[in-house]
Amino acid sequence: MGAPPAPLSTEVRRLTAAATEADGNPPLSEQTLVTLRAQDAGDRLLVFTVRTAGQQDSELAGVAVVTGGVTGDTGEGAVLELVVAPDCRGEGAGTALIEAVLAENITGLRGWSHGNHSAAADLAARFGFRPVRELWRMRLTRAAVEQAVPALILPEGIVLRPFVRGEDEDAWLAANAAAFADHPEQGSTTRADLEARMDEDWFDADGFLLAVREGDGALLGFHWTKIHPGVGAHPRMGEVYVVGVTPDAQGMGLGKALTIAGIEYLHRKGLQAIMLYVDADNAAAVALYRKLGFTRWDVDVMYAGTTA
Repeated sequence: MGAPPAPLSTEVRRLTAAATEADGNPPLSEQTLVTLRAQDAGDRLLVFTVRTAGQQDSELAGVAVVTGGVTGDTGEGAVLELVVAPDCRGEGAGTALIEAVLAENITGLRGWSHGNHSAAADLAARFGFRPVRELWRMRLTRAAVEQAVPALILPEGIVLRPFVRGEDEDAWLAANAAAFADHPEQGSTTRADLEARMDEDWFDADGFLLAVREGDGALLGFHWTKIHPGVGAHPRMGEVYVVGVTPDAQGMGLGKALTIAGIEYLHRKGLQAIMLYVDADNAAAVALYRKLGFTRWDVDVMYAGTTA
C-alpha cells in the first residue's frame, strides 16, 4: 500500500502507453496516473501486478490499481482500473488480477472499463459486476467546428484571461469546488492534484481560460483545455478538459460561452479533432454539445459488484 516505487510507476506508464496505442483508449485515468506518481498516496492506493513467467524482475504483463477508500473494510469510493499488455492477453492475466483484488474484500468496489472492450465486459460479467454508469466520449471534427460552432459572445461584464500560475491556484480551487459540488471526481480536486497536472508536459496556461467579472476580478467560470500528444497512429487531439461555472454565475449562458472559447482556442492550434467526456445521463450537457457539432465517439462504462 502507498505510492509504488518509481521503477514500477514508470513500468505502469509504459504499459499504459502500449495499451493506448493498441486499443485507441487509455486504460487508466489521468487521476490514477497522477496518484501513482505521488509520494503521499498513502491509503488512496492499492497496486496489483502480474509478470511474465512469474518472475518479479520480468516484464510487466498486467496491473490493477484501486484508488479511493481502500483502507480497512469500508472501501467507500474504491475504484478499480485494470490493464493487460497487448501481447499478454488471453493468457489469464486479467483473471489473476481480478481475483487478487477481490481477495482484499473491498466493500462497494466499482471498476472502470475505458472503451468498454468486449474482453473487459466479459470479465466483469464473469465476476458478477454490472454496468452502473456510462461516460460518453464525444468528438468534434475540424469541419464541424467551422460549420456548427457559433461565434463567441460573452455575457455582459465578463472578460476572459489566461490562468497565471502562482497567483490563481486558490481562487480556481474554490471556484472548481463550488462548480462541481455534486460531482464525484472533479469537485474533490486538491492543490496537490492541480500542481501535478500543471507539472505535466501537456499543461498550457494560455489554454486555461478564466472568466472574471470586470471591476472586482471575481472568478466566475473557467475552461481548461488540453492537447493530447499523438500516440503511434493516433494524431494529436484537443480536449474540452474541464468547463465550470460557479453557482453565482449560473443562468447567464457563461458555460456555453466558455465552451466555445475553448473550442476556438484549440481550433487555432490546427487540431483535426476535439473531444470531451460527459455523463450519458446529463441530458442538458449532451444536448448542448450536440448543438455545437459533437457526436458520440466512444464510451467508458463503470461496473459495480453486488455489494456496491
